[in-house]
Amino acid sequence: MRPAGASPFRVALPVLAAGKFVDPELTRAGEPRAHVTLRALETLWFNTGTLCNLACCNCYIESTPTNDALVYLHAAEMARFLDEIALHRLGTREIGFTGGEPFMNPDIIEMLELALAHGHAVLVLSNGMRPMRRHEAALLRLRTAHGNRLTIRISLDHHSQAVHEAERGPRSWVPALDGLRWLHTNDISAAVAGRRLAGETEEEARAGYRALFAAQGLAIDDADRFRLVLLPEMDATVDVPEISTACWGILGKSPADVMCANSRMVVHRRGEAQARVVACTLLPYDPEFDLGATLAEASRPVALNHPHCARFCVLGGASCSG
Repeated sequence: MRPAGASPFRVALPVLAAGKFVDPELTRAGEPRAHVTLRALETLWFNTGTLCNLACCNCYIESTPTNDALVYLHAAEMARFLDEIALHRLGTREIGFTGGEPFMNPDIIEMLELALAHGHAVLVLSNGMRPMRRHEAALLRLRTAHGNRLTIRISLDHHSQAVHEAERGPRSWVPALDGLRWLHTNDISAAVAGRRLAGETEEEARAGYRALFAAQGLAIDDADRFRLVLLPEMDATVDVPEISTACWGILGKSPADVMCANSRMVVHRRGEAQARVVACTLLPYDPEFDLGATLAEASRPVALNHPHCARFCVLGGASCSG
């Protein structure tokens, strides 16, 4: 039996070796650390706050019903970043909302309306449960006005109820599926964020979700990597290699493939006077990845000086935008 609170996705590996992810310029071995330049701000994420109706074992941002380390973002705060996008013609295609549970934020519908009115595609990450369902009438109205420019991505941590509820708690599976079916029934653009167990191939995971979607009568294409996003585990205590500049050639990858080459996230940390911009959705608290109060300030290169940079982005090949 797993210890209480342990994740079924994690495997027992050594903790990080001393001296790793310390120097933003050099790896522990003394090699030049990889940096990523912002090529274009394709996606701007807004963290609506860390409060959530669940307390998931694998939540990298530690969202719970009581954690408000990131306070609720307000529509007026969000508006200044949308104005900056328009003023500088940044060409941002997508606005993303994450949390916590975004639908717990009192301003969420106003913020969705603002982003859609500015012409952006909008992606909301939600657990699909009661907070989302309280906004059914507003979501139907937005669907009528803006069509498929609004997508809601529901988190299903696995294609099996047992593993999903081991992560998200008992009685979380049925409401999430009910929320997903409601979106589908009402022709609101929907997607799913899932994970795969250690030892489970991506093909096996997608086949499992395919069977689940078919059983639930959901027309979601499991091969579409926007409609079904499979995310790697993000445990900062699990040992991972550092990414040096030489790794791009060794791995056959490019800095342009990494999430911080095309996105940033806005957060408002408790105790701070205003919302600020961080390098990505995974690192809202680390001061090293705080890039400033404006999008212009936040356009500078990012040093891949965190385990998440390696495990999720470079080696995992993942992006929160799918």
